[in-house]
Amino acid sequence: MDQDKKGLNTVCTHTGQLEDKTYKGAVSPLYMGTSYAFEDVDVKRYPRYFNTPNQIGLAKKIAALEKAEAALIFGSGMAAISTSLLAFLRAGDHIVLQKTLYGGTYNLVTEEFEKFGISYSFTEGLKAAHFEEKIQDNTKVIYIETPSNPLLTITDLKIVSNICKKHGIVSMIDNTFASPVNQNPLDFGIDITIHSATKYMGGHSDICAGAVASSEKNMQRIFHLAKNLGGSLSDYTVWLLERSIKTMGIRVKAQNENALRMAQYLLDHKDIETVYYPGLPSHPDHEIAKSQMKGYGGMLSFELKPELSASRFQKSLRLIKPSMSLAGVESTTLTPALTSHSLLSAEERKRQGIADGLIRFSVGIEETEDLIQDIEQALKKVKEEREQSV
Repeated sequence: MDQDKKGLNTVCTHTGQLEDKTYKGAVSPLYMGTSYAFEDVDVKRYPRYFNTPNQIGLAKKIAALEKAEAALIFGSGMAAISTSLLAFLRAGDHIVLQKTLYGGTYNLVTEEFEKFGISYSFTEGLKAAHFEEKIQDNTKVIYIETPSNPLLTITDLKIVSNICKKHGIVSMIDNTFASPVNQNPLDFGIDITIHSATKYMGGHSDICAGAVASSEKNMQRIFHLAKNLGGSLSDYTVWLLERSIKTMGIRVKAQNENALRMAQYLLDHKDIETVYYPGLPSHPDHEIAKSQMKGYGGMLSFELKPELSASRFQKSLRLIKPSMSLAGVESTTLTPALTSHSLLSAEERKRQGIADGLIRFSVGIEETEDLIQDIEQALKKVKEEREQSV
């Protein structure tokens, strides 16, 4: 069967799977070796060189999911991001980044890049003109994230791709929130797509990993730096991640449906001030999202009415877990100002529109009726406590 004609769940389940030639098992065997033969072999394998059997198998699966020629698996999302950026940037170069970014990426750029002699500019918005006006003669990369963390802003992939091609600039995207199920940036001309595989690829809140997919040429450039930085992943975790991706298609589709239902519920709720979800027609970027996404994802954010405490609300939840990460099968919440974006100054969070009371909601696969009931009881408790304190 032609790889391009395989369906999503078929690719998730079968592509890149290693054959168990010894016992004919139904799953990939796990090769834990860190020392391999170097004479009379086709491949001189070494874990830090990203070429052990399990690493190669999983890379094929992720490349197929992103419709890329090749991929690499890293020890974390930040390892994937930092290695990809530094592979295409050197002293004297300049990078343009969209204004709404994951806090870890923002911190990497603002704290580390000047040490390498790399200059940077953040856009004021997400329109074509906002990117164009920041480009300099030495700009080598434009870096975007869509949907963004945590406000779910949407960047037009075709616009960014066209700008990059016009100026001979490499385009990179953090595609974590969408996952390959909902969005394939390379189809829109983006050069390199990056994931925190800890999130939807892992999907069970028990794996830390990163992934990058692109053309063979781009991936060779990333590999040459990656082998020196040493951000490879243990083969046991690689094996677990390959297992988890088998169900990614059905997990993410369920989360898409649940998140849309929860966003609609929150939008109509008298105690909710604002809801951020690209699947809502009221979202300012809804039409762009509709043009480039197959589903709108399992992530949304919202703000309670100003008089209600976001902290007390989250502590009052019984089913939904206040927790640091996202994209697991279980629903979780967090306050970005205290966690994912705590490294940003209060001024920078304000510039990005991240309120101190903003709640990021990672919607899982539970029954939405149960999630709604949990939110209702938590809101009731918060309001009762407020009345008692007045």
